[in-house]
Amino acid sequence: MVPPTADTTDPAQAGGGAAALARLQHRIGYRFASTGLLQRALTHRSFSAVHNERLEFLGDAVLGLVVAHRLFAALGDSAEGDLSRMRANLVREESLHRVALQLDLPPLLRLGAGEQRSGGRTRPSILADAVEALLGAVYLDGGYAAADRLVRHLLGEIDASQAGAVAAKDAKTALQEWLQGHKLELPQYEVLRTLGAEHARTFEVACRVPGRSLQTVGRGQSHRKAEQMAAAAMLRKLQQGAPAP
Repeated sequence: MVPPTADTTDPAQAGGGAAALARLQHRIGYRFASTGLLQRALTHRSFSAVHNERLEFLGDAVLGLVVAHRLFAALGDSAEGDLSRMRANLVREESLHRVALQLDLPPLLRLGAGEQRSGGRTRPSILADAVEALLGAVYLDGGYAAADRLVRHLLGEIDASQAGAVAAKDAKTALQEWLQGHKLELPQYEVLRTLGAEHARTFEVACRVPGRSLQTVGRGQSHRKAEQMAAAAMLRKLQQGAPAP
């Protein structure tokens, strides 16, 4: 096992110590039997050979199950497509990033020196992954019931209204429907550039609407995520400046 690089780095990179971890446990409403799991959930692969990616994998699956179960119970009359869109909306990177900021996770992340210098502590993808890893750690430490309570605590109650389901459409679908409703051409997407190392690439994608001198740019760790971010930005721009159909 490779020892954590915290032995030779600033203590602030080591997760803030026992007091900081205790405060985090208070914020999430769960006390770990094994604080080692909590510390691992906050450890990026750049910091140690023992990192949070396996916990992230588990937490992503647990989050999807908990949210799907809650949607199934709360939206009994909704079609599968609406349920899928709403689940995607609740578990998307942007939502988990907001949760990470609300929990004040950035100063608790354990990052390697290079990742720290490149702004990893504020990178949405790293913070969203840490939230999933935290959920995976809670599941291993306390079981499904504890994970379910944490998801409810972090994401709140399900909006059972039809408006909530409609609002949960992914950004590309929502943009396409808005353009069709205004009798405009469908958007075009173009990859502008690829940033970062192979194991941590970020894609930059432009969204354009033919016939309109508008362009928005989105970034993400996959083409799809980048397109979604660009589409969301374009939809906001159009809704703010376009007349009603």
